[in-house]
Amino acid sequence: MTSQNSISINGIIPPLITPLTETKALDFISLSLLLEHIIKGGVHGVFILGTTGESASLSMGLKVNLIEETIKIVKDRIPVLVGVTDSSFEVSVELADLAHKLGATAVVSAPPFYYKLSQNELISYYKKLAERSRLPVYLYNMPSHTKITFEIDTIKELSNVPNIAGLKDSSGNAPYFQKLIHLFKDRSTFKLFVGPEETIAETVLMGGDGGVPGGANLFPELYVALYDAAIRKDHSRTLLLHNLVMRISSKIYNMDNNQSSYLKGLKGALSTFGLCKDYLAEPIEPYLGKDKDNLKERVNEIKNELSEII
Repeated sequence: MTSQNSISINGIIPPLITPLTETKALDFISLSLLLEHIIKGGVHGVFILGTTGESASLSMGLKVNLIEETIKIVKDRIPVLVGVTDSSFEVSVELADLAHKLGATAVVSAPPFYYKLSQNELISYYKKLAERSRLPVYLYNMPSHTKITFEIDTIKELSNVPNIAGLKDSSGNAPYFQKLIHLFKDRSTFKLFVGPEETIAETVLMGGDGGVPGGANLFPELYVALYDAAIRKDHSRTLLLHNLVMRISSKIYNMDNNQSSYLKGLKGALSTFGLCKDYLAEPIEPYLGKDKDNLKERVNEIKNELSEII
């Protein structure tokens, strides 16, 4: 078991999309292109097998291939965080063991989905996972998908568990996250990251440790520049970059009213750059026809805006 004080991760950690072939196998060529693209963009780490990576829809064999190949390509240049979320505790442990064996930096776990757990059951679950994992564990608050929220007192208790290193919050609940920042303002070893990229600027300015933005798959340099500006308290630069992030959110992630529009928009945008195909794991389907053309226009418009800023 690893002490939570043995690593320190800050900054922009893209939740990597999982590139797929037409037969829904792992696209090894695109995976290499994507990883080199984000590393060149200056990111501070990478998170695989999260929500953006369609983890819940992937086979165990594909997950194993992705972990192995990602770590091989990265070659210790940036930290690699591996999602181990599963409805089965033993599967989560197996993934954590594999991540450790192959050389990952840490694991990330959202609550097991399907059954709605009590907070006491949640605490017990993560104490056991932290004990079994040989890598530091990051909690992943994703109530829209798991039907449960880590309550503030639960996080406070789990933060004292050896080997629990921090939390990624994707709730989109700003007051909730601000309470966490205040709670841990004097504990720099417990890291706090935000998922929704629309709140990265505020998060870092308030003292958070960084963000896990899906858009950093596409424009890594933008999110790194935003993080750097917020760290420097350069408010005018932060606002300028934040406004572009908001345009990405409204133009690429919200082309329709479905929850899947984020993934469809992001993968479709990446495909216009030749970084991957736009294939998604079932049951989600990519944009086609006029929708695909519309997305391409929006992506190129934002790309041109970015080139004038960075």
